[in-house]
Amino acid sequence: MSEELPPSEAPRPDEADAVDETRAADADADAWATACAEDLEAEKARRRAEYGPQPGSAAEELRRLVDTVADKLSGLQSPLLGQVAGPAAQQVVRQVVQQAKAAVEPVIERNPDLFDHLAAAGGELLAAYRSAVQNQERRWTTGDTAPADPRDPRDLDGHEADGRDEGDEGTGPGQRIDLD
Repeated sequence: MSEELPPSEAPRPDEADAVDETRAADADADAWATACAEDLEAEKARRRAEYGPQPGSAAEELRRLVDTVADKLSGLQSPLLGQVAGPAAQQVVRQVVQQAKAAVEPVIERNPDLFDHLAAAGGELLAAYRSAVQNQERRWTTGDTAPADPRDPRDLDGHEADGRDEGDEGTGPGQRIDLD
């Protein structure tokens, strides 16, 4: 009987070339990723040096605001209460500030993402309001007379859809004001 040798673990020459190419491609990808990460870190460091630290999350910013307001309130001298009531008034202010901080801290700790969400929603509302105001101001200042919306009563040349003439009714509570 002939003895069969177990298959060799060494790759064949054509397989060895493919393995070397794969390793070279992996090394190139790793080098590229490393270079990109280094460039990103360098850019972040440059921006921190130029512009200062990035603002934290909305919850962290609220915490800093509460601390700043508390410090300012605690440091105020009350000229209205005079010299006699000054220390007592400052003690009351400190107690109120501590109570406010004690009430705000648990809310911030439990819901840090809520403040980020509220900040984003506020930004969206501000953008929508700004857009509405800019469009309305543009219409007012340019005297836009071209009919933009067939439902807009200003574009019907003073005639209602049923043929009635609006005339000069003014800006009473019954007139529609289009905000978009």
